[in-house]
Amino acid sequence: LDNLDNFDNHDNFDNIDNPDNIDNLNNLDNPNNLDNPDNFDNPDNLGNCQPRRGMVSISGAENDRMDARQNPYTPGAGSSPSHLVGREALIEEIWISLDRLRAGAATRPIILIGLRGVGKTVMIEHVREQAEEREFRTIVLEARETTELPAVMLPQLKALLLRLSRTAAARDLAVRALRGLAGFVGAMKIRYDEVELALDLEPEPGFADSGDFEFDLFELFAAVGAAAAAANTAIILFIDEMQHLREPEMISLIAVLHRIAQRKLPITLLGAGLPSLPARMGSALTYVERLVEFRTLGALSEQDTKIALMAPAQSQGVEIEADALDEIRRHTRGYPYFVQEWGRHAWNVAERSPITVGDVEAATTRALSALDESFFRVRLDQLSPAQLRYARAMAELGAGRHRSSEIANVLGKRASDVGKIRSQLINKGTIWSPAYGEAEFSVPMFEGFMKRLIPDFERPSR
Repeated sequence: LDNLDNFDNHDNFDNIDNPDNIDNLNNLDNPNNLDNPDNFDNPDNLGNCQPRRGMVSISGAENDRMDARQNPYTPGAGSSPSHLVGREALIEEIWISLDRLRAGAATRPIILIGLRGVGKTVMIEHVREQAEEREFRTIVLEARETTELPAVMLPQLKALLLRLSRTAAARDLAVRALRGLAGFVGAMKIRYDEVELALDLEPEPGFADSGDFEFDLFELFAAVGAAAAAANTAIILFIDEMQHLREPEMISLIAVLHRIAQRKLPITLLGAGLPSLPARMGSALTYVERLVEFRTLGALSEQDTKIALMAPAQSQGVEIEADALDEIRRHTRGYPYFVQEWGRHAWNVAERSPITVGDVEAATTRALSALDESFFRVRLDQLSPAQLRYARAMAELGAGRHRSSEIANVLGKRASDVGKIRSQLINKGTIWSPAYGEAEFSVPMFEGFMKRLIPDFERPSR
């Protein structure tokens, strides 16, 4: 191996299976044979082992061929990436609040707000996993348009109370809370999957059984919180897709949690919803900003986007060229879901490390096709032809927010003529209103999908 230039010459490896050609392998363990190992720390001695120019080095070696089985990128609804990047400060803030809650301090619920694909569900799942490792009690819900909050929450609440009843210090309080749950169910006639919630305990007359949802929910939560405090734990209610909750139930839940916090009982909420949620809550509860803390999730910074791409590749010993990173950033705009999607396809396209700009260009066609068939297309479910045409008119104006009058103009109509369609799309979560009289897609890059779906769009003459 006197001439390092011969490393790329395969003809020099023909004799590698002949042990006589390896100059006594037994001496490899003798440090005196390493020609002064002190020089190993001198970068001048590394020669051709330095990373190539124009490449971001995240590995010292190049693989002969990429292995799709080892692909570290994980696009998918709520799928946690191997490296959660750019959310560290928010996670720390959440945990400060949760630790204070368990210590007996009053805290406000936290609701994560953002477009689809920014990682709200990933954040909820990440905190849930940490919470259960730290012996918090959790209830996890995903709201849908048909969701009745009590029907989906109470079965999990029952299971939680049964676990608390096995703790000696909390047994009596947990049993009382279960009696309250029995009264609550009886008064509200709650059914879950068309089967009544079975409880072996008799309700306590006059306890959480008035039939008034908000009043009874407070009495029930107060009893549950007392049992949790006795068990030296805290309860976190995780609710994803909060924009689908029925407004009266959502507002009652927030009001009840506020009263629970005033009593410094350890129950709180970590929720998530689309950007339309704060305005919807504010219209029904004028002082909602004093009752909850809204935290906005957006696209990753340029540096965080690069880390989100490099760190998973580094774990597999793969490099990515700097220009390739820039190209993925340009296509994805830093949205976490798309970063994972482009990373996955760039990995699968590349034949070997490093991943190049050419690999990214080839991956872009695949990534867009995958997004069109899944992430984007599901947003069109149950859209009427008129709603679809409104969305296509929005896309004609490009990315970002647009005045309702501008969208109506593309359709050849007045804003008042299409106001109902706009409201329907907001209710479906397809668009949201960032300001009065404005609209924006709730899904990043949706305008490009609409143009690919309906390439020819003629503006009618007025």
